[in-house]
Formats: sequence, structure tokens, C-alpha cells
Amino acid sequence: MNAQNDLASVDQVMARARAAQKAYEYGATQERYDRAATAAGWAIMEPDRNRSLAELAVQTTGLGNVPDKIIKNHRKTLGLLRDISGAKTCGVVSDDLTTGITEIARPIGVIGAVVPSTNPAATPANNIINALKCGNAIVLSPSPKGIPPCELLLSYIYAEFDKIGLDHDLVQMVPAPGSKAKTQRMLEVADLLVVTGSQDNVRRAYSSGTPALAVGAGNVTVIVDETADLDAAAAKITASKIFDNATSCSSENEIVVVDAVYDDFVEALANEGGALVPADQADGIVARLWPDGHLNREVIAQDADPMLRALGMKDQVPEGTQFLAVETDGIGPDHPLSGEKLSRVTAIYRARDFDDAQSIAARILEHMGAGHSIGLHSANSARALQLGETIPTCRVIVNQAHCFATGGAFNNGMPFSLSMGCGSWGGNAIDDNLHWRHFMQTTKVIREIPAREPSLEDIFGAYWEDAGE
Repeated sequence: MNAQNDLASVDQVMARARAAQKAYEYGATQERYDRAATAAGWAIMEPDRNRSLAELAVQTTGLGNVPDKIIKNHRKTLGLLRDISGAKTCGVVSDDLTTGITEIARPIGVIGAVVPSTNPAATPANNIINALKCGNAIVLSPSPKGIPPCELLLSYIYAEFDKIGLDHDLVQMVPAPGSKAKTQRMLEVADLLVVTGSQDNVRRAYSSGTPALAVGAGNVTVIVDETADLDAAAAKITASKIFDNATSCSSENEIVVVDAVYDDFVEALANEGGALVPADQADGIVARLWPDGHLNREVIAQDADPMLRALGMKDQVPEGTQFLAVETDGIGPDHPLSGEKLSRVTAIYRARDFDDAQSIAARILEHMGAGHSIGLHSANSARALQLGETIPTCRVIVNQAHCFATGGAFNNGMPFSLSMGCGSWGGNAIDDNLHWRHFMQTTKVIREIPAREPSLEDIFGAYWEDAGE
């Protein structure tokens, strides 16, 4: 009976969301959608609320750190609001006299969003803003530990909604306490799913029967070649690796360094707080990082000192060490250092030359993280194109701090997002950053135009000359 009540509670939430969305869409204007999105943005960006959300997120999930979550909540939301400013998501969005096609923006309906414990405020806020901008309602399914910050975020959004007369039911969450059964019900009855987090949730979304936008696993590999500015590369890699205690799927998990600059780069890394763990000590790190075959919760997304203590390295590294770079050459299921570590630990590989570095990186991504992204620190611009043409990845991040760049930055052109599509390599339907355009659909009005039928000669002439008729 309790199970039936659980499902009924989800059905009630979804029904209220559907009714609220219909009312929100009826007679809508772009101004209505824009104001709602802006209200949700201010709900998380107002400084006191931002800090409260960050503190509660760290307190309840035990992941990341407060100062970095404040930065993430602010910058990700500000960047998204910049991206959607001026975007047409209501009414006629294009009218092409040449094709005779007029496109009209239409909401999708009720979005079901599964959000991770690593970003329990920034990710749902991103999804909420995108959903509202495009005329949708949204229902969130946070991880169990992410429920309190999600509830707090919604309370802030409702306070903003009250200022402008919007229905609270436009933004809801699956009733607490969360459960797989409740999430599954939401997956089955929503109009579109947006899933960030575990690959188990991704698989469930894809098999739910509801259209789904999900993202693949992150396992970012970066190459440092012999032309790189080693000091700059070390500083950027360190800043990215330690940000929010490596909770980001775009945190550097493997560094592949060309032999000619390996020792100099290790020295540059040490100057930034990255301590090298020699290959003969790697087994000890592996044993402590995966004590029972699963990542050690005393290490995952922890500050430097607790991480070092849990790995038995506190007295083995210099004072001020921020993260560990563990030497290895192993790749694959039997070599866990070649996979995602969700901690201030990265693997470091020595490559003979750039071609060897490219081969190592490809093998790592084929093991885990295919489609997500790869980083390159180099002064040779042709090498970025070479990676883009050969590596199974949707993004090549050049000379940037990876976790700041991949999900959009003010100094690159990627859309601000916390969910990165990984294309067919990662088993995803999208190959770009999840952004506002994914939250709307269009109706096309098609009018007759003068015929544009080509002759056979127009189409086959060149082929016939080459191959004959």
C-alpha cells in the first residue's frame, strides 16, 4: 500500500505541474518566460541565499567545499542568464521567405530532471532556468543527500515567484523521501527527461519510454606536449583539479606528459601544490582509494588534508600539497587509476612523444570517458585539430583550466552548462553542452514556394563524367 501511495504522490506532483504548465503557456509572451527565468536565477544568485545553499550542500552531501560552490552557483547561473538573454523561445522565432517555412517556438511540457549530489544547487537551478525560459514546468528528482539543498532552493524560487505572481507548481520536486520507485515514476510520465549523474540513472532514463537527454561519464584526460608553457599549464591544471574538491565531471583525471618535458612539468606541478607519487608507490594509493572495490568516501571530494590522511600520505608529501599526481602506465578495468576518481588524485603518464601521448589518451577514453572531453596544453595549434579529428571526444579544450572551460566560460564560446553531452561515443543523443535550445520544440508552418526540382544532369553530371552512366 505504501508503494502505491508513493507512486500516487508522484502522480499528484506531475498532474499539478502539467496544469501549471498549461496555464503558464496560455497567452504567453516572451516577457513572461524571461521574467520567470530571471526570478529563478536571482533565487540562487542573491549572495546570502547562495551562501546558505552552498553551506547546506556541503553539510548534507559531504562533497566539495563552500567557497567553490558559491563561485559555481554564481558563475554558472550568471553565464546561463547571459546565454539566454535575447533568445527567442516564445511565438514566431524564424520566418524564411525562401523556404516558405515559419517556425513557432513551443514548450515541451513537463521536464523531469534527475540531479546529482555533486552539484545539488547549481545543476537544478540550471535546469529550472532553461525550462522556464522555454515555457515548461519542471519536476526535480534529487539524490537522497541532495534533498535538503533542493528543498531550500525551491523555497527561494517560490519567494521570487510570489513577487511576480507565478504558480509554485511550475517548479517542484519528487516528494521526499526519495526512492528509485518514485524517480522511475517521474521518468515514465514526464514529457522530457534531463539526467545528470550516475550512469545507472542514465540507463533508466533511456529505457523509460520518455525522450531523454542524458550525459556520459567524465574521465578527463589532458596532454601536455613539449611546446607547452609548463608553468601556465601546471597552474591551470591545479586550479581546475582542486576546484570544489574535484566534484566536476570535467576535473582532470589523467595527465599525459611528453617525455622531453616530463621532469620540468613535474617540477612546475610541485610549485603549484601537486605532489608526485612515484610508480612504485601507486599500489598503496590504489588500495586506499578503492579499499573494497569502490571509491573511498573518506577521499571522494574532500579537502586536501582529509584526503591525504585517508590515503596515508599526510607525512609523505610537502607541506601545502593540494593534490596527488600518481605515476602509472596502466589502462583499463584492471588499472583503476585510469578511470574517474572524484577526488584530488590524478594519474600521470609519461609519453615518448606527442603521437604516443595521443595514443595513450585515446586508450584511456576508450576505457572510460569517451565523448566527454580532452585537454591539450600546447603552442602547436595544429595538434588540437589533430585530436579533434582522431580522438573519440566532443570537445578539445586548448590551454585552459578544464573544469572551468568545458561547461562554458566567459572567455570561451561554449554554452554555460553543468551537463555535457558525449555523442555516440558516450551513448548520448546530444554532442554539445545541454542548453536552452534542448528545452523547446518548434511547430513549422509550411507554405508553397516556386518549385526547385533539379534535372538529372544537375545531380549526376559530374559523376557520369567520372564513372560513366
